[in-house]
Amino acid sequence: MQISVGALSTYHARNDPNRALLIHNDGICRRAEFDARANKRARALQQKGVGQGDFVTMALPNGLEFYETIFAIWKLGAVPCPVSAALPRAELEAIIGLVQPRLVIAPPNLVPSGHPSMLAGAPVDEMLSSAPLPDVVSPHLRALTSGGSTGRPKVIVDHLPGIWDTEAELLRQRADDVLLNPGPLYHNSPLSMTCCALFIGAVVVEMGKFDALRALELIERHRVSFVTFVPTMMHRIWRLPERERFDVSSLRTVYHMASVCPTWLKEAWIDWLGADRIWEMYGGSERQGGTEISGHEWLLHKGSVGRPLANCKLRVLDEDGEICQPGVVGEIYFLNEGGRGATYHYIGAEAKAHGEWETLGDMGHLDEEGYLYIADRRTDMIVSGGANVYPAEVEAALDMSPHVASSIVIGLPDEDLGHRVHALIELSAEARGVVAAEDLRDHLAAHLTRYKIPRSFEFVDHALRDDAGKARRSALREARVEAS
Repeated sequence: MQISVGALSTYHARNDPNRALLIHNDGICRRAEFDARANKRARALQQKGVGQGDFVTMALPNGLEFYETIFAIWKLGAVPCPVSAALPRAELEAIIGLVQPRLVIAPPNLVPSGHPSMLAGAPVDEMLSSAPLPDVVSPHLRALTSGGSTGRPKVIVDHLPGIWDTEAELLRQRADDVLLNPGPLYHNSPLSMTCCALFIGAVVVEMGKFDALRALELIERHRVSFVTFVPTMMHRIWRLPERERFDVSSLRTVYHMASVCPTWLKEAWIDWLGADRIWEMYGGSERQGGTEISGHEWLLHKGSVGRPLANCKLRVLDEDGEICQPGVVGEIYFLNEGGRGATYHYIGAEAKAHGEWETLGDMGHLDEEGYLYIADRRTDMIVSGGANVYPAEVEAALDMSPHVASSIVIGLPDEDLGHRVHALIELSAEARGVVAAEDLRDHLAAHLTRYKIPRSFEFVDHALRDDAGKARRSALREARVEAS
């Protein structure tokens, strides 16, 4: 049976009203309670003029209000546009200028002047009806924002309508799963995995904000069976001295995506949990194409992100648009089975394409069997002394050191080399004030050729990546160029 995604909470509430739907901050929200709250919230949005096809920009942190709000938006046939609740005001205003939403839901410091808005955290009128609403389908399941490599916002409008087959299961999820969400819901993979779990009737354990130790505690306490991590999270968990004392035997599926996973780290997780449980997916919010690989396949093709999904084709092209031979790095292009533009459109940007084939800007190569290997983003690649240096490779080597909590590698202008390789390092608590640049150079000498080793190191006392494992390299570069 196909119904709107907004009506799915009502469907599940009728089938099993007392089953847990969302666990957050040790509180349990059950299906019937959640549906009633989302119905009231939908009517509150309706009073603000929100209707079918309208965009609603929501700057909300992970939590019950986020889930209620996104379902409320779907119940009206509107289009949710989730953004970070910690955005700078200027960036939110730029997004509003692109999307032109019917309504903006934001905390007090971000509420825009002169635009219809609703205050985040404001109580919903309890006099509003909690009865189900008419079944209305949103024309677009979501509209996600991305700064990409330029730092300028763009909006990715999904062409998937807000409708769901109640018999469908997706992304290896099952209705009896307990899913842990460790990532920010304004990013593609946390939102996709979490909402699909709710669509099929699984239970979601919401972390709110990622913490490595707490992730293991929640997996053990709630017998979590499905989780999606980014490599940054995997790295933080792996470094925990207490890791082995937790019972994680309930885990059936561990997906990772969103950035390149160092080979050593993936090997460590496969050794820990077993190849059956580890899966990797590569692709973008645009959904024009992607790849997937199991742990067992990966052991035969170490470093690969897999082969194309059934709904797309993949090719690697050189700068002249010619197909690269196996082993030769070029730009990765996808073609969806529905053709170019079938899955999304941009607001505020144009896709880079070669004919019908589109690229996300990533570089990589194929092997003889058609498995894809990611090198890095074209815009992040550093040309130093005429040689190509891929930051992801250098970061992977740096993060192998037990002294490094996180690293970001960028290229800075250099009169002699054109660009020099510069590393920003967040040391572990134990290594701060003890480990120096020379120690890291010695470590890297065992893993990288000489020209890839950073010429300069910068130690920072703050996290370099957000909870989704993302970093704004362009902003980091610009700040250091301006300061020089």
